[in-house]
Amino acid sequence: VQLQASGGGLVQPGGSLRLSCAASGFTLDYYAIGWFRQAPGKEREFVGSIYWSGDFTYYADSVKGRFTIFRDNAKNTVYLQMNSLKSEDTAVYYCAAEIHGSGSEDPPKYNYWGQGTLVTVSS
Repeated sequence: VQLQASGGGLVQPGGSLRLSCAASGFTLDYYAIGWFRQAPGKEREFVGSIYWSGDFTYYADSVKGRFTIFRDNAKNTVYLQMNSLKSEDTAVYYCAAEIHGSGSEDPPKYNYWGQGTLVTVSS
């Protein structure tokens, strides 16, 4: 059972990146997926989440209107599309799975975590 976040890299301010969260060993069909991030010297913070059915998404105010979460259950993958990136978006991004969940902001609610992928926004 494994979650793997990928797609991070170096991007200029104003640019875009798409992160992927792929599951192996289990199906994501009944899991809400949350995205979190942790910048150097800061605590982990909630970025956004998507309901297990994909009907609902929820975003932190800091990314609302710039980030979009969507899922492709056929590919057992959830995506985080990040547009209009800012330097303050620089962080390690993690995805997490919450069974039958609604996509909580509370990390302990999640059953599985990916290893994280680094996003650096810099000119």
